[in-house]
Amino acid sequence: MKQSTTPLLIRIDERRPLQQQIYAEVRRAILEGVVAPGARLLSSRALADELTVSRTTTLLAYEQLVAEGYLTSHQGSGTFVARELPDDMPGIRVSTAASKTREARISKRGAELAAVPPPGLRVGGPPRPFRLGTPGLDLFPVRLWSKLAHRRLKSATLVQLDYGDARGLPLLREAIAEHVSSARGTRCTADHVIIVAGAQRGVEMICRLVLDPGDRAWTEEPGYPGARSALLAAGADIVPVRVDGDGLDVSYGERRAPDARLAYVTPSHQFPAGVPMSLSRRLALLKWASRARSWVVEDDYDSEFRYGTRAVPCLHGLDVDGCVIYVGSFAKTLFPALRLGFLIVPPGLRETIRAVRRASDVHPPTLDQATLADLMIEGHYQRHLRQMRAAYLERLGALSDALRRFCGDAVRLRPVRTGLHAVADLYGADAVRVHQEAAARGVEATPLSAYFIGRPKDANALVLGFAAIGPESIVKGAEKLAGAIEAARKGGGSGARLNAS
Repeated sequence: MKQSTTPLLIRIDERRPLQQQIYAEVRRAILEGVVAPGARLLSSRALADELTVSRTTTLLAYEQLVAEGYLTSHQGSGTFVARELPDDMPGIRVSTAASKTREARISKRGAELAAVPPPGLRVGGPPRPFRLGTPGLDLFPVRLWSKLAHRRLKSATLVQLDYGDARGLPLLREAIAEHVSSARGTRCTADHVIIVAGAQRGVEMICRLVLDPGDRAWTEEPGYPGARSALLAAGADIVPVRVDGDGLDVSYGERRAPDARLAYVTPSHQFPAGVPMSLSRRLALLKWASRARSWVVEDDYDSEFRYGTRAVPCLHGLDVDGCVIYVGSFAKTLFPALRLGFLIVPPGLRETIRAVRRASDVHPPTLDQATLADLMIEGHYQRHLRQMRAAYLERLGALSDALRRFCGDAVRLRPVRTGLHAVADLYGADAVRVHQEAAARGVEATPLSAYFIGRPKDANALVLGFAAIGPESIVKGAEKLAGAIEAARKGGGSGARLNAS
């Protein structure tokens, strides 16, 4: 005896593709239990007649459901609902009503991470005065990058579309090793290099690898909030170590936490103070790390951009005991959305960090790695750096001139020898208040005090990026900043809160 068919109530309209509607309605009926597993359905021809649509339309919808495992088709017998469905938990109806908002329970560590401020406090929208952490995107060679990426995509092989080496693309690692060895005065081969999804990701990986919960770790004060986030995520006991005109005060750190397991530093261009670490401090830091059997994480932040000063050798180049882990990034030299950085790791960590990498995010996108490798190998990267150094020197000059013109004695710019931002001391106005007034005028002026963990002392200053916009916009921004300072002095106006980036 032939099994009877199960009727379906299908509603369709002309505003959406009919095949998709039929497919979705039959699938919904199966998942919600309207038709039971093993039930016989109308034939594609009978369903087409019932819905007054083309038989091809219903046939294609059925074929898709068969291919996905919702239906089975037996020649001469008909079409049936599969007895074992591909979706988990069939028959549970999903309510479309708004669910109640439940208070989220998070860990203490999660709450601490959420409270860490972003590297730069931003007004929404495109780059504006005086945005931190953003290079001159208006000068990036988009057409060249697109050409290189298209060429790579056209020539991609099946092997290149599969998973790759957890350390990163060999070609890119070789290019980075060559660049760092020549530009930063260190010894490096491709075997030392690990490609990561940005410097922040690299620092997080290192902290998880070498720190146990409760281990003490030095971080600069004031310092980079991203390092604080990485240390918190690893459960470290953070020890802020003050920074002066020579960089991290190593003797102060030794007095506070001589047994620290790790020290995070930005020696080439301290973030946010902007000072380079003196050679004597670098040697003292390496001596402490060797004696304490600790790690030094060297974030070589903004080292590519120097103005009238020679580069001090990176810590990695001075290290003879294998205690320095070098962190580099292309976010400032190219563009932040690229999310490519690299680590240079000592031999003792190489295989372990490779295994950790395989167990986490495998590797960054291979196409982006290949495009970047071509950019470096063909000489475009070095040429871009030279062009950007000249442009940033011009923009720094525009900032200095504009602040003198519009702000007078209220602002004094500290010397800028490296990097993409400046620190400006304020006189006669509170930096936090100026930051609020500047935000109301569409200007990003981050107070230096935002980068302290403890209570800041003598930190009435602003951190101003000068790389993201051209000289004309810098001049307009300085004029608005002068208005913000005047409003802050008078205590008037309504300051706006900046949004985290």
